[in-house]
Amino acid sequence: MKVITLSLLAAAGIMSAGFAQAADESALAKSKNCLTCHQVDKKVVGPAYKDVAKKYTAKDEAMLAEKIIKGGKGNWGAVPMPPNKVTPEEAQKLANWILSLK
Repeated sequence: MKVITLSLLAAAGIMSAGFAQAADESALAKSKNCLTCHQVDKKVVGPAYKDVAKKYTAKDEAMLAEKIIKGGKGNWGAVPMPPNKVTPEEAQKLANWILSLK
């Protein structure tokens, strides 16, 4: 019984850490003004993050991180995404978070 209880507590801790990480990355997106043009589940100026997650896979994470840093145009319409003032580590976290929204 103790083993089952400890296993359940460990699983809950891992899930809680995942939720905390997602909250941190969501807060990072907000602090970098990403949510001015993007929302998780609806198009604003740029595509919804869930639509981005549907279009790309985990192997595209580095490319998305680079687009977050450098900006881009033409993939989602006529409005270009400007470069963003993020570190490579922040861009990687944001790309990973976006791809997790499937």
